[in-house]
Amino acid sequence: MPSAFQQSVIDEFRANAGKVGGPFAGSDLLLLTTTGARTGRPHTTPLGHVRDGERLLVVGSNLGAPHHPDWYHNLLAYPSVHVELGEQEFETIAVPAEGSRRDELFARVVAEAPGYAEYQAATDRTLPVVVLELPGPRTPASAVTSLADKLTEVHTWLRGQLAQVRAETEAHFAARTAHRGAGTPPPPGLGLQIRQRCLAFCQALEFHHTAEDGHMFPAMEGHHPRLRPVFERLREEHRSIAAVQSALAALLAGVAVAEPERFRAELARMTEQLTAHLAYEEAEILPLLADVPWPPTP
Repeated sequence: MPSAFQQSVIDEFRANAGKVGGPFAGSDLLLLTTTGARTGRPHTTPLGHVRDGERLLVVGSNLGAPHHPDWYHNLLAYPSVHVELGEQEFETIAVPAEGSRRDELFARVVAEAPGYAEYQAATDRTLPVVVLELPGPRTPASAVTSLADKLTEVHTWLRGQLAQVRAETEAHFAARTAHRGAGTPPPPGLGLQIRQRCLAFCQALEFHHTAEDGHMFPAMEGHHPRLRPVFERLREEHRSIAAVQSALAALLAGVAVAEPERFRAELARMTEQLTAHLAYEEAEILPLLADVPWPPTP
């Protein structure tokens, strides 16, 4: 829970489109809402940021304290975060920078906000630099007026995130092969970019399937009892996919993915099973949802 001072900053920020007074007058602030690593509850923190092209950089300075701030531990556990920036709000995936890239971005931050160098000098830990990608220009989205539209939207997002994780993983393995060919050490692990994106995908997939099993499928089965075998198959596929998801989650439990070859194999298994599952689900139940309004009517 935010301190009384933090809450006053949050309230002022939201009341004045991101502008605050007092010690933060003129500062570039954002509100970062993370999910508590231990509680699972949302936590909002006001943070300074530096804009770097189409991304925002925030630093886990904790005012130079010896430990990382709570919000940093939260985003390692739950990479999907909510950002409030002036009057703009968006969801993104928080990715801590690593190695030389972290050093380059930290230098970029210090050039604009020199106080962070003082915080770094006050502690032995390396201050993490977290990258928050800004949303790009969006093509006009198709209108979502039915539950079929909404389900299609969710499935499209899941497919896109999984494809991106696979592309980044294959790029990593291509780089490893190139390093071996050149006789240089390959990059260790898989990197936080892949970890954060895959973990966010796994958590969103689990939420989606839990909602289907707990709410959508029982309601639909009640109206269409003849399709019970379809829903039994979908639930069984959920259980099979959950087993792969658990294997991936175990590999992502640490900050570094220590078994890249196993991760790659589990990711391929996830792609095969989820692709077939989504196609079957869409073929069987989308027509039944075309006339169900979205958002639901009271």
